[in-house]
Amino acid sequence: MHIFANTVVTMTFDLYDADNTLLESADEPIVYLHGGFSGMPPKLEESLVHKKAGEAVSVTLEPADAFGEYDPELVKIEALDRLPPDVEKGMMFEAQVGDDGEGEGVVFTVTDIAEGKVVLDGNHAWAGKRVRFECRVLDVRPATAEEVQHGHAHGPEGHHHH
Repeated sequence: MHIFANTVVTMTFDLYDADNTLLESADEPIVYLHGGFSGMPPKLEESLVHKKAGEAVSVTLEPADAFGEYDPELVKIEALDRLPPDVEKGMMFEAQVGDDGEGEGVVFTVTDIAEGKVVLDGNHAWAGKRVRFECRVLDVRPATAEEVQHGHAHGPEGHHHH
């Protein structure tokens, strides 16, 4: 069976940056509903169309098609005393962005602490990077009507809403 909209795809992937450094590797296969539901980069999904189990795909994405361009506006400097006392580099905080209270949650990473100030970066760690996905398709099956309705794949034992 080939991948197309409303198929459930099981695959593994390795993600590399432009210098061929491994950024992420899927230890466990990921299972997703194909057709724009999954939050996967659309260009990556497009490259998987018509592939079948056993096939491999290598796709290079420009920043805009992957994790976004780097946005200097998402870098904030806060006074150290406004953050928890145990704050350290690498910690992540979610904060609302937007003046009207309707803003979306953005995850900020502490990138530096110096002289009583903390640098918070709301960009994705891989923003501004050209990346390459090396994917291997393990399985393709038709989605059930329920999966299509819910907009995501369900596990082998069905799906339970809590």
